[in-house]
Amino acid sequence: MREIQVRTPAKVNLTLDVVGKRDDGYHSIESVFQAVGIYDALTLTRVDTPGITLSSTNKYLPCNQKNIAYQAAQLFLKHAHRWDGIHIHIEKHIPSQAGLGGGSSDGAAVIAALNWLLGCRMSLQEQCEIAAQVGADVPFFLTGGTMHVSGMGEILEPLPPMPALPMVIAKGKAGVSTPEAYRRIDQLTDPVHPDTARVIDFLRNGRYWDAIPECGNLFEAAANLEEVTQIKQIMMDMGAQCALMTGSGSAVFGIFDTGFMAQKCCNALHAVVPYAVTCKTLKHSIRIVSRS
Repeated sequence: MREIQVRTPAKVNLTLDVVGKRDDGYHSIESVFQAVGIYDALTLTRVDTPGITLSSTNKYLPCNQKNIAYQAAQLFLKHAHRWDGIHIHIEKHIPSQAGLGGGSSDGAAVIAALNWLLGCRMSLQEQCEIAAQVGADVPFFLTGGTMHVSGMGEILEPLPPMPALPMVIAKGKAGVSTPEAYRRIDQLTDPVHPDTARVIDFLRNGRYWDAIPECGNLFEAAANLEEVTQIKQIMMDMGAQCALMTGSGSAVFGIFDTGFMAQKCCNALHAVVPYAVTCKTLKHSIRIVSRS
């Protein structure tokens, strides 16, 4: 195989809570991750010159060692004892600084794609071990679906997959840096924590419509963004079963009863914010588009 193209999805956090701070300064979280149908497309090509090169449709994306996709390729090749020349092209559709996990998803896609491209036959467990070295959220994207995530994000427990629910994801102009978001979390007094255990219990019993209104994100209080509040209000006014900021921000997702309601809300949001799309919850993650 000379070339492979894959699609890799975004994620939202149905719940996200910070439950402690470790001695090493990192935070412990409790969350429910859900894969959603917004995708980046990555093309990996074997080239004659050893080393890793990277390009992207997004001019703001670093195309060097700072990019998670580059780091993932570097770690995979080292683990596999390979010295192939690899070019990675990222067609970017998942917004940055949105809490949608676009960078982590790209990193996972590189690991999965290299495993296929180079015929390494690594197990999913081996791939996840490499992914955890790249970043805490990266292993999730190798499995996708609905997942209870804890620790620093590296402890994964599969949950029964949600059906394909209509969703709107919207983002204003403001972005949120993850380190700054955690700094603000540390400064919160008497925060209201989401009940992740209750959401998980509903999901395990197939009661996803009962779970959805219980969703919550501690980072909303820390971000305190006017755009987030505005987007949430529009979504709820137009019939969303829940509207919630995802990750450390600043994208907001709303879950709707029907695709018609979701599209109507998305159309209204286009007049207010620069980014609004409809999608659905997913049971899968990375998929091969083509190979040659």
